[in-house]
Amino acid sequence: MQSIYLPHLLKMPQSSQTLYLDGMVTGLETLTPVRGEIRVRHGGTFLEVTATAETIVTLLCDRCAQTYNHRLAVDASELIWLNKQEENPKYPSERELTWEDLSEMLPPDGHFDSEGWLYEQLMLAHPLRRLCGKNCQPPAVEEAEAQALRDQRWSALEILKQQLSSQS
Repeated sequence: MQSIYLPHLLKMPQSSQTLYLDGMVTGLETLTPVRGEIRVRHGGTFLEVTATAETIVTLLCDRCAQTYNHRLAVDASELIWLNKQEENPKYPSERELTWEDLSEMLPPDGHFDSEGWLYEQLMLAHPLRRLCGKNCQPPAVEEAEAQALRDQRWSALEILKQQLSSQS
């Protein structure tokens, strides 16, 4: 996927470019190619980026540790401010942040990395809780296995707990 040189974007019709997606994204393991589109519009002092894309990824269930396929769909938009980012050596690297510091900024004569931006959006679309289904059950553990899996450092606390419960 190509990066977009921002001064060239101003010369395009309606100061915008649409990238059609049908391929893999570097760093993202997917079962199917990422399909969709990214539209980048130059608004003078900002970039307006919108994307719709989808793919299928293989995830690991948090409960049963089985793999399953999950459809990732992205419908995102973002404004990226265009501003010269000048580092002033007079100021220390540790400083108080303002709201303006928390927004995404690019230099007006720089490049927009569409693949990196799409990668970030797809990673944000991953589910926080990865469960393979509604009826997913944790793996069955035998009592002997459960005893072996217990952390032995807690055994002294377990003995104390038993002594306290027998005294009451």
